This record gives sequence, structure tokens and C-alpha cells, in this order.
Amino acid sequence: IKKVQGGGLRDSFLVDGVAFKKTFSYAGFEQQPKAFTNPKILLLNIELELKSERENAEIRLDDPAQYQSIVDAEWNIIYEKLDHCVKSGAQIVLSRLAIGDLATQYFADRGIFCAGRVEGPDMERVMKATGARVQTTVNGLTEASARGILGTCTTFEEKQVGAERYNLFQGCPGTRTAT
Repeated sequence: IKKVQGGGLRDSFLVDGVAFKKTFSYAGFEQQPKAFTNPKILLLNIELELKSERENAEIRLDDPAQYQSIVDAEWNIIYEKLDHCVKSGAQIVLSRLAIGDLATQYFADRGIFCAGRVEGPDMERVMKATGARVQTTVNGLTEASARGILGTCTTFEEKQVGAERYNLFQGCPGTRTAT
């Protein structure tokens, strides 16, 4: 049971599925679609941020002119990850780790909803309810390879509930509870 301040008793409702509080959002989230019917759901345990590539490597350069090629490679890596997510056919992308502003805008431009920094227990409930499997890499992810790892539900909606916004996954195939 989720208790949310604001609203009245008649504003209460039952979610036949999973509901969790909207996570922190970067620029671009307002252009994302807020509702889907029969969406495909991709769950990740990776960062989709440009800075993560920069912080995971140490490179020594002899020639300052080589720096631009390193920067270009970083951009290519993040765009390749994002492209794999899109090619999977997912309309909703959730990650336990951060999804930065570049990725948020990239997904919004392609009609995909995304949310990063989803709490572990919320991710577990979405996984069990929708049948999705959490991925630790997107390398090689295509629509064909994603068939067994994407989850689904009848409806998804981001909705204002009292003073908070919630992500609601309803009509999930593995739902044995309600929120």
C-alpha cells in the first residue's frame, strides 16, 4: 500500500500491478510519452551517461591531437548503447543506475519512456510482474535477441497521485499482488 499526501479519500485507487514513485529525471523527460498500451519493457543495470565512459578508463596521450579521437570514441560508445536499446523494440527503459540527459533526450526523440536510478525493490517488482529480465549489457541487443528478456503489461502510465508522480504498470502477466 502506498500512502501519498494530498488529495482526498475518493482519490484512492487500486493498481492491478506495480506502482512506484517517479525517479529523478534529467532534461528531456517532459517530451517523453507518458502512457503506452501493451509496451515492451527493458530493464537494465547499467549507466547510460556520457560521463561513465570517461571515468572508467585511464588513457595516456603523447600527442594532444589524439584527445579529439578519444572524445569521439566516448560519444560513439554511448550512442551505440542507446541504439541497441532502441533496436530491442522496447518502449520503456528502466535502469537501476543513472540515465543521463543525453540518453533521456535520445529516447524521448524516439518515443521511448525512460527512468534511471530505479530503487532495487521497485525494479524487482517490475521484473517479476512483467516477466522482464535485468540486463547488465546492451551489446548485441536486437529485437530478435530481446524476445526472451523484454517484459510487458497491458498499460503503462505516469500519473500524478497527490503531490507525487507515479509510474503505474497495470495488467502485468506475473502480477500476484496489487498496489
